[in-house]
Amino acid sequence: MKIISTMLLCCGISTYSQAQKDLGKIFDSTAITHTKVLDTYKSTRIVQGQSTEMLRKHELDFRVAHRFGDAGGQFGGSKTFFGTDNSTDIRIAFEYGISDNLMVGIGRSKGSGALQQLYEGLIKYRPLQQTTDNYIPVSLALFGNMVISGMPSTPDVTTASHFANGSDRIMYVAQAIVSRKFADKLSLTLMPTYVHRNHVAYMDMNNMFALGAAGRLKLSHRMGLLAEYYYPFRTQESKDYYKANKGVTFYNPLGVGLEIETGGHVFSITFTNSTAILENQFIPETVSSWLQGQFRWGFNISRRFTLFGKKDWKK
Repeated sequence: MKIISTMLLCCGISTYSQAQKDLGKIFDSTAITHTKVLDTYKSTRIVQGQSTEMLRKHELDFRVAHRFGDAGGQFGGSKTFFGTDNSTDIRIAFEYGISDNLMVGIGRSKGSGALQQLYEGLIKYRPLQQTTDNYIPVSLALFGNMVISGMPSTPDVTTASHFANGSDRIMYVAQAIVSRKFADKLSLTLMPTYVHRNHVAYMDMNNMFALGAAGRLKLSHRMGLLAEYYYPFRTQESKDYYKANKGVTFYNPLGVGLEIETGGHVFSITFTNSTAILENQFIPETVSSWLQGQFRWGFNISRRFTLFGKKDWKK
């Protein structure tokens, strides 16, 4: 009888111990790991718009973007060495990773069109990152910026560059960026976007929605082919007015590029019909056409530094 009691006691202890382990697994978030997908893109930007990539915690990114003049058409060709004699926009910026999923930045752009001398503050947050087991099927980032023009006000009240008060100088962008990396070669992105400009020219739109789409085709370990397109939802009334009274036709921004990573540098060569670099301008204000030779080449340079702790830039 004592032997039977002892056996029952041992079995009970063993069962209780196993139950405790199983229960622990249920509440232990580390029991199942969902590996995150890396390198959907090589940079925090695609061609012009944002990607779902983020700076790592304590990383500082020094960025330079440049857009030359028209490669062809009336203002291009050999007389301007296919646009390289001119520049339509230049941007210099510093961006910083507060955490692996939150980054902020400041920048200064020449600006293109009516508003110039642009100062920008930006923030981007990534609440979701795709996992290899599809537990999280896509990456999601939220982007926003505020841009203010420092240029002098013009006297014509019908133009965008007439500032009755300080708030007329300000414009904003809010954007959701949804990306998915398919296998190892292809990444696709959708970018629903809202642009608000406090003051615009007569018959322009203060509020404009747009839908962007982009993709990356991996060519090698360090190179990728990029494409990006935005469809702004401008009213037909506004389009007709500008075409009839200003001789201005609005076009949808389309850009292609080659992305190259060399250690801490990411270098992109781009071709786009947009003259501006910032979303606040190139989405609502692109008036150049690829078919008329009004496209330009440019480049984006990114150089990252780790300010604190051990450098962990992925090779």
